[in-house]
Amino acid sequence: MKQSDPLESEDLDRLQIFIYLIPVVGFFPALWTLYRQAKGESLEGASERARQNASRLAVTLAMGWIVGYALLGAGGQAADSLTLPLLIVSSLLTSGYFLVNIWLMVRLWQGQAIRLPGISRLGDRIP
Repeated sequence: MKQSDPLESEDLDRLQIFIYLIPVVGFFPALWTLYRQAKGESLEGASERARQNASRLAVTLAMGWIVGYALLGAGGQAADSLTLPLLIVSSLLTSGYFLVNIWLMVRLWQGQAIRLPGISRLGDRIP
C-alpha cells in the first residue's frame, strides 16, 4: 500500500498560499519562496508553480502598497494644503490592499484562480 507524504498534500499547499496572502505579514514568506526559487531550490510541479505565482502576486501587491503609502505620506508631509486629501487617499489605498488580499483568500478557499488583471502580469515579470 502506498502511503502519501503528509507534507505534500493539497491542503498544505493551500495553507501556504493563504499565508502568502495575509496582508503585510505574508510578504515575508512569499519573498522567501521567491528567493528559494531564484537560488534553484524549488521543485517542479503544478503545486510549486501555484505557490510561486501566489508569492509573486503577494510581493507585487505588498510592494505596490508600501510604495504608494510612502509616497502619499511624504506628499502629505510636504504639501500643507494637500495633507488631508493625500492622507485620505492613503487610507483608501491601505483599505483596498487589505480588501483585495481578503478577496483573494476567499477565491482561494472557493478553489478559484487568484489572478488579478494587470497586477498578476506585472508579478510574472519577477524572476
